[in-house]
Amino acid sequence: MGKKSRRTKPAKQRMPFVARTFEGLPAEGDWVAMREFVPSATAVVGLRDGGTVRVCSLLPGAGAGLVRPDGEIWVALQVLHNHGDISRDLAHVIEVARDTEPGTPIRMTPPGVGDRLQDLIAPDASFELELHDGFDWWLVEEDRGSSAAASALEEANATVAPTTRLTATDSAYVTDMGDHAFLRWIMLDEEGPLLDAFARLRAAGTDAITEGTTLIGIFRAHGLLVPVWELEGVGAEELDAALPAFVASLDEAKAQTAELSAAERTARRDLVSRQVTIR
Repeated sequence: MGKKSRRTKPAKQRMPFVARTFEGLPAEGDWVAMREFVPSATAVVGLRDGGTVRVCSLLPGAGAGLVRPDGEIWVALQVLHNHGDISRDLAHVIEVARDTEPGTPIRMTPPGVGDRLQDLIAPDASFELELHDGFDWWLVEEDRGSSAAASALEEANATVAPTTRLTATDSAYVTDMGDHAFLRWIMLDEEGPLLDAFARLRAAGTDAITEGTTLIGIFRAHGLLVPVWELEGVGAEELDAALPAFVASLDEAKAQTAELSAAERTARRDLVSRQVTIR
């Protein structure tokens, strides 16, 4: 027998973890919302090569993506896989889709290190979410007479909580869960100063947007803070009307440079202790 080769295999590149995975994309907060909070939505985004991709909140079976019969590429955000950098995962789905036959689901494979969404999406692209009441947009015309498709669609639609996007600010969504309703507002500010600002408002008793809103905590999602208010008897129209005054108060709190008072430090610790991180 010959001697074993002493050559070592090249080290496999590890996928670097990226906390703020959607940074640099158009409407970063809406990518986070679509990934974590909005049940049914779509948005078309332009690519650097001149093509387009339809980004979807969720696809049947929590699939990674599919190529429609007309050749349009659909990519899902709410999926079961996460290889460390969701932006790279999604870019890989687009890469695989280019070699996938129309009318075929995309089979996710380990992406390896490579292009991210930021490398594929056109720098001047827009990202406008279209919210849907259900998942009827899943179906192609030939599926609409299928009893199996109708049954699957009915089951999926039953999971959708009505969701409304506020118009007075970016990336703020009201979701009616039935027994409870919540406002989730994805904010792009640096975490430390934003937490300080909310601590100041909380200590002053001014962290409610309007009557019927209670700040119950702050998520950390994909490197961004997401304050959450529970709503009682207040809807999207009332919130939109009240937001300008609240934003002014929040901006004033963010502009303060003095050390936090004892009460404000306590409020900050309370917010941090109940913070949940979503990746």
